[in-house]
Amino acid sequence: MKKSIFALLALIFTVSILSWNWKHTQAEQVQKADVIACLNMETQEAYKLEASTPAFAALHPSPKMVDAANLLGSMTSYTAADGKEASAYFIAAKKKTNKWLIVIQEWWGLNENIKLEADKYFTDLGDVNVMALDMYDGKVAATPDSAIKLMRGADMGRMTAIIQGAIKHAGNKASIYSVGWCFGGMWSLQTAILAGPQAKGTVMYYGRPETNMDKIKSIQCDIIGFFGNKDQAPSPAMVDDFEKSMKEAGKNLSVNRYDAGHGFANPSNPSYNAAATADAYTKAIAFLKAH
Repeated sequence: MKKSIFALLALIFTVSILSWNWKHTQAEQVQKADVIACLNMETQEAYKLEASTPAFAALHPSPKMVDAANLLGSMTSYTAADGKEASAYFIAAKKKTNKWLIVIQEWWGLNENIKLEADKYFTDLGDVNVMALDMYDGKVAATPDSAIKLMRGADMGRMTAIIQGAIKHAGNKASIYSVGWCFGGMWSLQTAILAGPQAKGTVMYYGRPETNMDKIKSIQCDIIGFFGNKDQAPSPAMVDDFEKSMKEAGKNLSVNRYDAGHGFANPSNPSYNAAATADAYTKAIAFLKAH
């Protein structure tokens, strides 16, 4: 009898230990929000990996220094969505307006070239507030090697928070427009996605297209894109796929292709194409004015 009791107690003890061990070694259940967040980072992380390679850097010679002595705007600060301070080059509209153009840098950072581009858009659009976001929190690269280091250390979550904070800073009644080049082209499209119904028009210069259909379906504004047929970042095939996905989702995308390579709108780049740049800019301004 005693042996039976001891055997039963031993069995109960063993089962208890096994149950405790199983419970504490199981992975926590994956939440839907975590899955969505992961999907939302796919394009950004894919760009980060690509832009951190020597092959990508080879497409970007060091930018030329420009004279920016008479800039129209100045630096300002605001609160990003993560609660931390963010900064931007800001030009206020001459009259109060709810129209905001978010300008997003190339992979170099918020340098004088981008500030001058912001000035150009402000001058030609007129009734609009312009914010050129500092996506690197004050850091600017002057060489491909330093740009790669910035890219490898980039926090895509922080950059998303910077854009979300800019949208909130503009206000819930603001009409959000965006423009960007390469790194900024990719983020310009992401801005349209992040802005939701506030997005009214997006311009992307040779930026990495979105591939996630759920995100594409969430776009609520027209998109215009300018791409080079000799480019590989993104390649013509990637642009084709993006065009197909946008059409399938019932979204309005105007694709403009040029016989040019990556960075054709940047005078510092060997692929600079003056005719393509002028044509793209004219169409970008017309697009923004129409929206």
